[in-house]
Amino acid sequence: MEVFIVVLFMLVLIGVSNVIYRFVPFVPVPLIQIALGACMTMIPRGIHLPLEPELFFILFIAPLLYNDGKHTPREELWRLRAPILLLAVGLVFVTVFVVGYTIHWMIPAIPLPAAFGLAAILSPTDAVAVSALAGRIHLPKSLMRLLEGEALMNDASGLVAFKFAIAAAVTGVFSLQKAALDFVLIAVGGLAVGALAAFLIIGIRQLLRRAGLEDETMHMLLQLLTPFILYLVAEHLGVSGILAAVAGGIVHAVESERMEHVMPKLRHVSASTWSVLLFILNGLVFVILGTQIPGVTSIIFKDPGFNNVVVIGYAIVIFVLLLVLRFVWTLLFTKGGRIFGAGVPGKEAPSFKVLVMTTISGVRGAVTLAGAFSIPLFLQTGELFPERDLMIFLAACVILLSLLTASILLPLIAKKRVTADEAEKAKMEQEWQIHVMKAAVRQLQQESNEENEAAVESVIAEYTRLIQLLSMKDRDSPATPISRVRQEEVAMRLEALNMEREYIQERLERGTISEKHAEFYYRMLDHVELILANRVHLGVVVVKKLWGRLKAWLLGDKGAWSASFTEQDAEALRGLRIQCGQAVIQQMGPLCTPDTADDPTECVVAYYNQVISRLKAFQRHARRKEHALDESRKELHWIAVQAERDEVQQLYEQGTIDRALAGELRRTIRDREASMYEQDELG
Repeated sequence: MEVFIVVLFMLVLIGVSNVIYRFVPFVPVPLIQIALGACMTMIPRGIHLPLEPELFFILFIAPLLYNDGKHTPREELWRLRAPILLLAVGLVFVTVFVVGYTIHWMIPAIPLPAAFGLAAILSPTDAVAVSALAGRIHLPKSLMRLLEGEALMNDASGLVAFKFAIAAAVTGVFSLQKAALDFVLIAVGGLAVGALAAFLIIGIRQLLRRAGLEDETMHMLLQLLTPFILYLVAEHLGVSGILAAVAGGIVHAVESERMEHVMPKLRHVSASTWSVLLFILNGLVFVILGTQIPGVTSIIFKDPGFNNVVVIGYAIVIFVLLLVLRFVWTLLFTKGGRIFGAGVPGKEAPSFKVLVMTTISGVRGAVTLAGAFSIPLFLQTGELFPERDLMIFLAACVILLSLLTASILLPLIAKKRVTADEAEKAKMEQEWQIHVMKAAVRQLQQESNEENEAAVESVIAEYTRLIQLLSMKDRDSPATPISRVRQEEVAMRLEALNMEREYIQERLERGTISEKHAEFYYRMLDHVELILANRVHLGVVVVKKLWGRLKAWLLGDKGAWSASFTEQDAEALRGLRIQCGQAVIQQMGPLCTPDTADDPTECVVAYYNQVISRLKAFQRHARRKEHALDESRKELHWIAVQAERDEVQQLYEQGTIDRALAGELRRTIRDREASMYEQDELG
């Protein structure tokens, strides 16, 4: 039961970390999750989770690297094979020797083989951390592919080097010739076993389909078990389970492309399931990392045998040395641009800026800490392993330093120089708005069936009209600073909602409308305001809504709006909506300045004029016939808006758009959602 509570609590923290990230987007999610994991252990009666390295590797690293192998472009991996090997193998062994000798020279209490082991476990970069940072930083595509390929391969080389170094430290016996041969056998064997096992699993899946067993749930279960099977089989045979998972992922990517038109429903189920699984695994990796750091640091800080300042200085020196080695190694092999596969005529070598980004992007992560925890407690002679706690502490410090450095410096270095004027920015935003709305149209087309065909066509027609209007605006008028105009327009919309509330309150006090209708209208205005509210105003709106609900509950008033609505009620509310709109126009109309381009007040007045025209044209006698259509349209509106949000999030995570543009697109979607909601509620 205790393990279940711990896992449940960590899953909650993953959700909380993403909520926090929405409000502080300049702090990467991994750092937030590490901080939350650390807080989990430091609170009174904190939760303590011992890290079991073998379980960690199979439970987290195997499926994550398997998925990376499936989605990393094979053409890019092959094109960058030389630089990837230089970083994933060459740099690892250079790091082992240079950093290992440096650690032993600085801290003689750590034997040379153990120092080599610490350097080996510090050498691999973390694929999960690299991907998490890339989601908020616009890294060059070639650099991102290089980092992904390096992270796929260097876990194996670093862990193998670590294994031999620790074995030498424990037994006192080491043979360079045997270690080199074993490394080749373990690496090549891992790739071969992973590929063969993957082909065998693919064959089993094909046999099941030919036998008529095409149940998506069963095939999905087989997919989820695949990375664990690959890892266990490879480790049992004495080869690299990590490389086996990577190779299996690449093979399954080839099979997926070849069988693209087979079992289309399974593809959708697979994409959704893996999306959730990866979200959880990525989050758990960093939360677990956070849970280990307080215990690791407290052991050293509380030990009187260590000078805390000196020990932290050791960690900083090691981290700086890792950066210098990575930079020098990358610089040495960039002649002619070959490190980025740019050895083609006319292509320039990478700039100094790209070299610095490559250096800083080599972040360390949970693989390093898990490897450090796998250092044995005792030597073969029965003595305690020398300075084991200090080695784990140094590994934890390097991880934090690499994450902090990349999080702070990469956004500054990768930030593009702003050369576009406001008109060009607005034009770019309009193009992305059209792109996002087209994604919604594609999603609506997938939702179409015989029952909702008319509703789908209707909603698609709305989006088509919006796309055409936006395209015409792009051609016929110079673009303007959309973000500023939209913020002003939203402020005017919120002011107009307050005018509607005042009008409803006045009518209610005079007794010309019922409390039932007023309550419904207030609820609709609250919902629209919640959609339109920005982050600063959002808290006020939510508190106001919660206070209204609490007050109604304390007074024993469940709300007149909970009663069923008749057609007469709906007609009365449409009339009330027209009257409210006219009241707003009457107050805001004189404030319009038609000569001013994109006057926000005029935009709001035009919006209310459109609402009034639509409601006046509404045919009452057709309401009952179109009830099912209206309900279907409501659902499709929600699906379309969600598709827009998903597209923006995907573009942002891929680094295609930056945070500022993503925020503007989300605000546009929010405004469109508010308009759709009002339309669905009152016609």
